[in-house]
Parts: sequence; structure tokens; C-alpha cells
Amino acid sequence: MYGAQVLMLLLACAAASSGVRVQFRGRSALEFTARAVALGPRPIASEAHAKLERMIVAHLRACGWEVTEDSFTAHTPLGPRPMRNLIGRLPGKSGKAVVITGHYDTKIMPGIRFVGANDGGSSAGFLMELARVLPGRGSNDDLYLVWFDGEEAVAEWTETDSLYGSRHLARRWQRDGTARRIKALINVDMIGDKELDLVYEIAGTAWLRELVWRTADELGHSREFTRNATWIGDDHLPFAALGVPAIDLIDFSYGPANRYWHTEQDTMDKLSAASLQTVGDVIVSVITKLEAK
Repeated sequence: MYGAQVLMLLLACAAASSGVRVQFRGRSALEFTARAVALGPRPIASEAHAKLERMIVAHLRACGWEVTEDSFTAHTPLGPRPMRNLIGRLPGKSGKAVVITGHYDTKIMPGIRFVGANDGGSSAGFLMELARVLPGRGSNDDLYLVWFDGEEAVAEWTETDSLYGSRHLARRWQRDGTARRIKALINVDMIGDKELDLVYEIAGTAWLRELVWRTADELGHSREFTRNATWIGDDHLPFAALGVPAIDLIDFSYGPANRYWHTEQDTMDKLSAASLQTVGDVIVSVITKLEAK
């Protein structure tokens, strides 16, 4: 079954790798999400987590991306744990970079079968669809897709027990100079909800947030891109702290009173291709606008 999934991913990238311009498809992003979720719960260091890593890397390579596996040991409340950020790069010529990120791990939830369709699944599947689409578009800037590991707290969310992958990569990119080259970093999280309601997250960079929301307005998606101002702790923060222009796209009203979040109810039936299409259309358009800056 797993081998068949990988073969389907390879075939999905055939058009992109041949240089044909392809369009973002929410249905395809939903299918990628479903393949990730079908592996079951995917907490750090689990076999399902490792299978998803292999699936993502195979997909990136089939679609023509340069792949880096950023492995490290995280010090957690449960002791040292191996983690791995997965990075795809399409090289450009400008010396600048645009980065789209999201996490692929699911939270450790003892006693329940938490498959994280929206929280961990939708961001992983969305980035896989971008990996299929972006190679056929061309870009003067470097394009990066990053699947962060260890976004979830191992025990309870604190500044040190959360965002392991993004904190590690931010430090690495600060040391090697990549951070200085980034025009914009857009993080996506919990974007598959049928009732999409993205918060106006205010911890990020104002001009980039306004560019994204203005683009959403132009494309007719004002309802989904709300003006409900909220501070959210997520994988954009370690980069914003370094002065990298960075924002977070997140729906934090998942089900009535957010009751699907971190529960067994976070399943595929709560997601829709239309929501993923909305976010995809906006991000692809924003990448084009950033290219012109």
C-alpha cells in the first residue's frame, strides 16, 4: 500500500518535471493530505512519521526540487528526540528567496487515535501540492518549501517545548546567511477546515500580512481571510524574531468552540478541497507579486 502511494506521487509530478505549467488544485492538495492521514498518527520518531518523511522526499525529488534533510536532536521534556526538517529548493538568479512553510508532525496524544487531518495533515498535503505546481511556473528568486518537524509540544506548550524544527532552522539560516536573503516567509497551519476562517495574525510582519490579505480580497476571498486580529504562536515566530518578513495563515476556530482541535474529531471529513484551493490561489498569486518586488 505504501509503495503504491509513492508511485502515485511520482506520477503526479510527471507534468511538473517536464516543464509544463500546471495550476494549483485543491482536490489534489486534499488527496495528498488524505495519503498522509492514511498513515495514522504521525508524532515525532514514529514509524508513520518516518513513512511520511520518505513520501515527501520522494515527491520533492520527482518534481525536480533540490532536497535537504535537516536532521537534529531536540532536547524535550521526555529527553532527547531525533527530528528532521524537510527542505525543497528551486534555485533562482536574484539571490533572494521566498519561503512557504508548514509542519508535518502530529501531537503526541496518549490514549486517543489522533490522526491530525487538519493539524499537521493539511499543511503537509498543501505543501506537496505546491511542490507539484511551482516547478512549472519559473521564478527569479529561490523558492523554498519547508516541512517543519516538532511544531507540536511534546508535553505542554512553552517557549522551549514547541516549534523545535522552526527554531532549529532559523538558527541555522541565521548562521549561514540564508535568513538575510528571504523576501518573505509564509507559514500555513490548519488550513483545510471546511468552514475556513483564517485569523488576522498580528505577531508577524505587517506589510506582508497586508499584501496577502489584499490579494485575498482581489480574488474574492475576503470571507475566509477575516480581519479578526489575534496573536498566535507558530512556526513563523523564530524567523520574525530575526527580522525576516514572516506571517502565519491559520484557522483557529476548528469546529464549534474549536472543539475539533487536538481531539479524535480532527479527521478528513472535516476538510474540504475548496478551502485548500482558496489558500493555494492566494499564495500562488502572492509569490508572483513578491517576484516583482
